[in-house]
Amino acid sequence: DEFQKMVLRMVSSVVIPVLPLFIMLTFCELSYQGTITEQLPVFIKVVLIVMLGHYIWLAVLYAVGGAYSGANPLRVLRNYGPAYLTAVGTMSSAATLAVALRCAKKSEPPLRDDMVDFGIPLFANIHLCGSVLTEVFFVMTVSQILYGSVPSQGTMVLFCLLLGVFAIGAPGVPGGTVMASLGLITGILGFDESGTALMLTIFALQDSFGTACNITGDGALTLILSGYADRHKIEKQDLRVEL
Repeated sequence: DEFQKMVLRMVSSVVIPVLPLFIMLTFCELSYQGTITEQLPVFIKVVLIVMLGHYIWLAVLYAVGGAYSGANPLRVLRNYGPAYLTAVGTMSSAATLAVALRCAKKSEPPLRDDMVDFGIPLFANIHLCGSVLTEVFFVMTVSQILYGSVPSQGTMVLFCLLLGVFAIGAPGVPGGTVMASLGLITGILGFDESGTALMLTIFALQDSFGTACNITGDGALTLILSGYADRHKIEKQDLRVEL
């Protein structure tokens, strides 16, 4: 919780105000070097692959949630359109929380009201699957482009494990996940200033879709949570959240 507050203060006070200028200058430098014109098709392909990965992961997550709870997951997923679009527009899980709560409450049943009030705010801060999946793809791409090779399998496994832990402490704000993991990018993967700058830049360009995956996946996790509560005959609690 303390780590989350530290990252949130740094992101809100420093990163967000400076990020537009930083992205502009990074693209100016890459354009001057000729890198951006040569590698732009690669980045576009990677972004499309990442978005496809988001949808595949959401399909798996909702299928597991439906199988565990015994309910039709489409009854939850069909109500998440407004939350998905809000996340695309804000790039922030925290900013989308109110809309996500409304969408989840429209899915009762199969979602339980008390599990929605408990699970959706919790998962908005600790369930960052889209951002994590995106970052893993992008670090491999940047490493291949700038350094000529993808990190070894052992290095990537270690990076993924630690990234999953660090993402729990990352705030649901634009750039929160990548900012929380900068120590991993430089310490484990060995990125220098250029690699870190390029990583921050391309991550920011697609952060909308990673956030949308995070938020939409919360519905599947809440479905699993509701199924767990029903299976173990946990009585409903009054955990109302004001919208």
